[in-house]
Amino acid sequence: MNVAKRILLVDDEPLIIKGLRFTLEQEGYEILTASDGEEALEVFHSEPVDLVLLDVMLPKLDGIQVCQRIRETSNVPILMLTAKGEDMDKILGLEYGADDYMTKPFNILEVKARIKTVLRRVSQPVTNEEKKIIRVHDMEVNIVNRSVTLGGKEVRLTAKEFDLLQLFITNRGKVFSRETMLETVWKYDYMGDARTVDVHIRRLREKIERNTAQPEFIFTKWGVGYYFTDKD
Repeated sequence: MNVAKRILLVDDEPLIIKGLRFTLEQEGYEILTASDGEEALEVFHSEPVDLVLLDVMLPKLDGIQVCQRIRETSNVPILMLTAKGEDMDKILGLEYGADDYMTKPFNILEVKARIKTVLRRVSQPVTNEEKKIIRVHDMEVNIVNRSVTLGGKEVRLTAKEFDLLQLFITNRGKVFSRETMLETVWKYDYMGDARTVDVHIRRLREKIERNTAQPEFIFTKWGVGYYFTDKD
């Protein structure tokens, strides 16, 4: 018996809540809702959720603050909704741990597609060909439970950061362009630009590299993209 995935929907616009809730419940999701940042955190800490659909502009605590608070204790996927079109607002959401963003007004079909993609990536079973635990230097990546340790200490990654690390570490030495990473990790026809990849790579480097100026793991192939060291 499949257990319905639970989504926390946070928005202060009742019509958006009503419309998204109806549509997502029709898709078989269980929906929890909150209309401000404080309520969102209360619900999040009292109920287990599989994904957070989070508006940026909220009363009491804004979406960025809520995202930060959630990231202090959880790596649950977070999809930001924003009515602002400025690039910096979008990047800011990613800076604080959001996995992706969508700009209002949005296409409900695209919302459903992105939710399915994120949840599928997080719960994707490991094939027999994949190693359950991959070690490089003193980094240990557990593909099954999606955990990472560095020097024996846990490294907390967002869903997208882990997806990128898994892509790199299972294809050591292969150079990936930003466009290829968008297609492979995000798994849809991405409407934004490749700077989203750069933000995620920078955040990933900050978490796994001891010195980002002299990386041990993720390297830049200038004019092409990024690759993971193939030196053990």
